Amino acid sequence: MKAHAMAGHLIRRLNQLSTHVFLKHMQQIGLDLTPVQFAALDAISTYPGIDQAGVAAKIAYDRATIGGVIDRLENKGYVARTISQRDRRARELRLTELGRSVYDQTLPVVTALQDEILPGLRPEERARFQELARKAIDNMTL
Repeated sequence: MKAHAMAGHLIRRLNQLSTHVFLKHMQQIGLDLTPVQFAALDAISTYPGIDQAGVAAKIAYDRATIGGVIDRLENKGYVARTISQRDRRARELRLTELGRSVYDQTLPVVTALQDEILPGLRPEERARFQELARKAIDNMTL
């Protein structure tokens, strides 16, 4: 089997293409937002008061580099960090008013662009793809 036909290569290419589609749509609505930043906004929106480690866990991102993602979101004015009342060493994350507005503006765009990520697949094929991808992820051990 040639390398370009192997699962790893196909997954990498699909990631490249889906990132391109995402960034194109963000540019069209005038936002400088990456897929990882959007995922972090989504986690913070869903779990207000979550800490950085919690965001990293929710979006399956490296704990060592999530700080930079949160820093960029904070610098854009989308996220605020506050000292936790339970653990003075921890910082709780919440969307700012601007962050909530950006998230609310972005969510329908991200939902709509899903069709572009898997072009040529019928709805039942997309559902099957997602089912199989989830199964592979759930059974992966690192």
